[in-house]
Amino acid sequence: MPNPRIKCVIAEDEALLRESLVAQLATAWPELEIVAACEDGGSALEAIAAHQPEVAFLDIRMPGLSGLEVASSLLDAGIRTEVVFVTAYDQYAIDAFERGAVDYLLKPVARERLAATVGRVRERLARGSQDSGQLAELLSRLSTVAPPAPRAEPLVWLTASRGVETRLILVDDVAYFQADSKYTVVMTADGEALLRKPIRDLLEVLDPTMFKQVHRSTIVNLRAVAAVTRDETGRGTIRLKNRPETLSVSQPFMALFRHM
Repeated sequence: MPNPRIKCVIAEDEALLRESLVAQLATAWPELEIVAACEDGGSALEAIAAHQPEVAFLDIRMPGLSGLEVASSLLDAGIRTEVVFVTAYDQYAIDAFERGAVDYLLKPVARERLAATVGRVRERLARGSQDSGQLAELLSRLSTVAPPAPRAEPLVWLTASRGVETRLILVDDVAYFQADSKYTVVMTADGEALLRKPIRDLLEVLDPTMFKQVHRSTIVNLRAVAAVTRDETGRGTIRLKNRPETLSVSQPFMALFRHM
């Protein structure tokens, strides 16, 4: 009788490392079905919510939502996925992980370590013994000891086009950004403009305390938010101060919104 397929989501922002982990897992865990290989935390969060995989490999540092924030949101949303963190930052990670029941992999991922990790995760899945309390404790501990990711000064101005006109827009005046193919729509109180930069790149240069990803394709300026409501399915709707339209907040992102 064939072994049942185990669904998995991978989140790693570096393409070569992501492809390498996919290839290594194909050898180390043949029954694993990788349903999504994501390049940022927001995409990973939505993929996990959509596919409900048994396991997820999450890079700790990614554009937008970190692997820690993704895991925290999964806990809040009640999604029971075994999490394996992937990190290059062994100075703080090893001690925190070794005291818990959550696995981690150091970059570059060693074949022996991956095999051991796969073995432990498979055992926990077979026992159905995920301990949400231990994951929550680990996340709390890591949030206090993990060094902040180095960031450049947040973006203050941007240039975007409206028809044949190029406009200089103060970032604080932006209500929200929305993905549009390879470009990004910039919405302000007086209309929209087109930015020739993908939304994923914006996540690395916007002030993370003010600009929050509320959907895979949407980043909102908290200063522009008038109210947030939740429906019976757990999804949210944002009402803006200076724009007539509302914005959707996908269910897994609502868990993050509660902590803002």
